[in-house]
Amino acid sequence: MSVFQTYLQLGFFHIFNLRAYDHLVFLLALCAPYVLSDWRRVVALVTSFTVGHSLTLALATLGVVSFPPAVIEALIPVTILLTCAANLRQAGRAGLSRPARRRPESVLWAPANALAAGFGLVHGLGFSNYLRELLGPQSRPVLELLSFNVGVEIGQLLIVGLILLVGFLVLRGLGTPRRDWLLVVSGAAAGIAAVLLLNQFTAA
Repeated sequence: MSVFQTYLQLGFFHIFNLRAYDHLVFLLALCAPYVLSDWRRVVALVTSFTVGHSLTLALATLGVVSFPPAVIEALIPVTILLTCAANLRQAGRAGLSRPARRRPESVLWAPANALAAGFGLVHGLGFSNYLRELLGPQSRPVLELLSFNVGVEIGQLLIVGLILLVGFLVLRGLGTPRRDWLLVVSGAAAGIAAVLLLNQFTAA
């Protein structure tokens, strides 16, 4: 197996690893407000997140920037909590299931995309901690970095697709109100993030 294939698989399976479940929870919270028909917006949102975490993943892995792992591990649940807070605010608005007609928001330049890119900067530093453990003493792992990042993205897209599919089944199949789905998913994600953050403080 080539180096590219090896690190591609490592990046892909890292997303599904229990060690990375905080990133899974973030993706769940990020996609919770959207339905299957919003897939273009979701792709733009996840791509924005990708741009952010790809930047810091590269910079941290190549040794250009450095942050204490404990700080990053504490900031990741904060990004989840902030995302959930935005979701809960949206759920509190009247008419979530049938939003009022208004001027269409740009898919590429939506404010949510900028927020996702910003949070991606934090998550990229979290990915880099794991990648540096794999690389050991190598100082310029350009091919490994590229293939690992591609693997992570493939895994993320698969997860996002599954989230949208489950949401479709719950909303359409079970007739669950969209507001209830958003409240339950965001509340669960916020609870997990709060536990993660508490664990970081107690371990410090």
